[in-house]
Amino acid sequence: MGKIKKSLALILVVLISLFLVPIPEKCAKAAEESDKVYVKIRYCKKDSDYNNWNLWVWEKNKEGKQVNFSGEDDEGKFAVVETTKESESLNFIIRKGDWQEKATEDEKVDLQNGNVEITISEKDSGINREDKVLNTDFAKVNLKLHYYRYKGDYEASSTEGWVNEGDKQDYDFKDTDDYGKVVDITKENINGSKDISFIIKNDIANERKINLAYANNKGEINAYILQNDPNVYYYKDQPIRNPKITYFKLDSLNEMTFKVNSEIKDYNDIVLKENGVSISGSRYKIGLNSDNLGGKIFMRDCINLNSTYTLEIPNYESLNSSYGNILGTKTFEELYKYNGDLGAIYSPYKTKFILWAPTATDVKVILYGKDGKDYLSAPQKIIDMAKGNQGEWTYEEAGNLDGVYYNYLVSVDGQEKEVVDPYAKAVGVNGNRGMVINLSTTNPEGWNEDKRPVLNSPTDAVIYEMHIRDFSIDENSGASLEYRGKYNGVWQKNTVLPGSDIKTGIDHLKELGVNTVQILPMYDYATVDEIKENNSQYNWGYDPKNYNVPEGSYSTNPYDGKIRIQELKKMINELHKNGIKVIMDVVYNHTFSAEDSSFQKAVPDYYYRHDSDGNFTNGSGCGNEVATERYMVRKFIVDSLKYWVTEYHMDGFRFDLMGVYDIETMNKIRSELDKIDPAILMYGEGWTGGTSQLPDEQKAIKANCKDFGTSQIGMFSDDLRDGLKGHVFTENAPGFINGQEGFEDTIKFGIVASTEHGDIDYDKVNYSKEPWANEPYQTITYVTCHDNYTLYDRLQKVEPNASEGEKLDMYKLAAAIVYTSQGIPFMQAGEEFARSKCDEHGNLIDNSYNSSDTVNKLDWNRLKSYNNLYEYYKGLLNLRNNHKAFRMNSEEDIQNNLKFLENGKDFNGNNVVAYILNGAAVGDNWGNIAVMFNASDKDVDVTLPMDDWTLIVNKDKAGVDEIEKVKGNKITLPANTSYILVDTISYEKNK
Repeated sequence: MGKIKKSLALILVVLISLFLVPIPEKCAKAAEESDKVYVKIRYCKKDSDYNNWNLWVWEKNKEGKQVNFSGEDDEGKFAVVETTKESESLNFIIRKGDWQEKATEDEKVDLQNGNVEITISEKDSGINREDKVLNTDFAKVNLKLHYYRYKGDYEASSTEGWVNEGDKQDYDFKDTDDYGKVVDITKENINGSKDISFIIKNDIANERKINLAYANNKGEINAYILQNDPNVYYYKDQPIRNPKITYFKLDSLNEMTFKVNSEIKDYNDIVLKENGVSISGSRYKIGLNSDNLGGKIFMRDCINLNSTYTLEIPNYESLNSSYGNILGTKTFEELYKYNGDLGAIYSPYKTKFILWAPTATDVKVILYGKDGKDYLSAPQKIIDMAKGNQGEWTYEEAGNLDGVYYNYLVSVDGQEKEVVDPYAKAVGVNGNRGMVINLSTTNPEGWNEDKRPVLNSPTDAVIYEMHIRDFSIDENSGASLEYRGKYNGVWQKNTVLPGSDIKTGIDHLKELGVNTVQILPMYDYATVDEIKENNSQYNWGYDPKNYNVPEGSYSTNPYDGKIRIQELKKMINELHKNGIKVIMDVVYNHTFSAEDSSFQKAVPDYYYRHDSDGNFTNGSGCGNEVATERYMVRKFIVDSLKYWVTEYHMDGFRFDLMGVYDIETMNKIRSELDKIDPAILMYGEGWTGGTSQLPDEQKAIKANCKDFGTSQIGMFSDDLRDGLKGHVFTENAPGFINGQEGFEDTIKFGIVASTEHGDIDYDKVNYSKEPWANEPYQTITYVTCHDNYTLYDRLQKVEPNASEGEKLDMYKLAAAIVYTSQGIPFMQAGEEFARSKCDEHGNLIDNSYNSSDTVNKLDWNRLKSYNNLYEYYKGLLNLRNNHKAFRMNSEEDIQNNLKFLENGKDFNGNNVVAYILNGAAVGDNWGNIAVMFNASDKDVDVTLPMDDWTLIVNKDKAGVDEIEKVKGNKITLPANTSYILVDTISYEKNK
């Protein structure tokens, strides 16, 4: 199909070219240049230490990248980012290294205003930002041009430089520095010019151009040029100066791909070797790419996967082959799929170590001691492992190794690397060493009697999303000091807000009516240093390091590999004893670092997806994406999830960026977990975080939810989320609760849990133009989660002029819609008391993944300040938990027993959604229930299908208790209000 599409596309281009008048090249370039925007970002540090500091930048709705500082003057270091007005906005964060520190939060630049210079300065009062129009108006500019030729043959090289056509001048490369040859080009009286141009003779013929945005405030520019490279670089280490083969991969049993960093002049000089011996040219054929920077090698005979191939080109660094696209082929899978146990298999008498590493030439196991605090100790033993037939390496050590730390030494492509066991069940501090463990010694008292709380159906769940540190780190949490921010801080009993009887912690959850907690990542993640005492570092944890081990920073002793396991089990046990299920937030879609991960070190490139150039693809938005569709990757994910269920008694899983997973893997997970307990919940984000290599039809996204049949695999409803409060990426965009018209059918779509319903006009639904859920338990209904602004902060952004009372009316309206909708309801921790994420400078933070405790903690004092809101939430949960009409478990029940009232017939007015539930038909003890939402600023008269009702929810109160009686069938629904009524006959009968 690919060739057909390309052919049709080519025909279309030819036809269009016959009828369109071509745009003159100069005009096209002018148009392109007029859209370009230069953003100069300066950083002025008080200590002037800029070592390892850089920028992380991203355009609106695009992936991020690192930009290094390239210039310096008396105002500090600066970098220049080239972008376009079409991109609308540019965001940046000034950070150190790879997020070791950050100097700013997300800073936003509006690109519609054109070229801009932004200065970020460190002041005693904090970080200061100043924006001004970018200055490129210099009377004099000095360009120091650094030039490098691969063979050092500069004799015939000089440069011609100019600002205007009339001032062209020749310059010789006379001086030398540690980069290559240097020439100074000075131009005066150039006010009003935008750039300086030059051509280097005996190099590419094209003109190179440097925008004056790259000049410092004295008009000085350093630029670095590489032979035959049209690009201009602005710091010395950016260009690659030595010719080398950069890529040499086996793509199939007959095909190899290679790349170089400097143009190949004659492919007849290429030599291919197998295990050091040259292969006859008759046995292979070479095809170069059109740019002569790479090509293919086609073998006449099958490639030997156990051989090492070497590519040699005169004057280039040679390179040994490694596995490329062949890793994803059926051939490789059939040769090396392994179905046995992996990891350190413990018994009191011996431990068997098994690692899957089919591309390794040698694997050893390293045994350290048992002292976790001596985490830099030398190995006590290093032992060779034996290779099996399916790529597994094994070694068996006699004796009781419980508590012994270990790693592997894996040799691939001539490189030996120390690897933490991907299947490690325990690790030392910071997860840098695996640990052999007798798991029975980690069970808290009563663990063998621990039982998962029972819900009759998935839609009975009420999910509360929390972060372990956030939950108890606040001094007012009631948790004892040593347990704040820890596993033990979650389950502390009888905690109250100091000086009051207001319940906090686990008692608060029970009182609220929550029966399920979803906990942000609690596997071992990479971005918090566990060695630092009283650690103030913070991270949400979406940076996986060791998937089968709890995070150590939440334990009271991260040095002992057993303590974190014991304390997590104790936390789960206590939650279960209080009737609360535990959902684990899992992130198998990517790892914190691809190159440094155990996956990559053990079997390079197998566990990740790559593009045609061999680069890691970025469907996660985090720099890499895991290839879930591959056999051993799928096995790892399934094994890992089964382990968390059997060993830790997990009740379910939330899958981060589930769209990066393939459908077959998700169905396999569901099938395997059903064998253990069909009640285990599964749901996730039905989208990706970037552009994934996985074909759309294979992605576990909302559009493909139909492929799950009636299986309980749920997805978050971003349709309802953004319908309620406005588009998530436009911070001041209003939604239904703000009185914005046009969202009525989106709200209806959320109410029926994304299933098919005849009363909905799907053309008017904001994102999904057709139902995507087969059953209501496949939809997670929510308005906020850990991502983006809290609901309270969002209302501050969208409604800056509204009073506090008006905002809380909108807040309650959103809550009433979520908790009376079908599907599985979900809330962010603290949503019930108007959680806010505000930093020390009064800024509202929408992405607090590594912000301070000040921003992220649950401020339990707000439970007192917003007690009325809390009582409203508590009433809504009480209503839902006690009435099946809001928790139907099939699409058929919803279609038959939920009927929307019609605008123009039953009421007149926009921003109104109303419906009738037939509770009796689905086993509720209430007969007819009327649910009405008015998000407009006007009262609306509603005609109900029968007489006499009892009001139980309005804008001030929610629950199951009578507020007032309503005679007849005419109701005036006040502005900005939710009403829920029950027919009086069934209400009185079942008081």
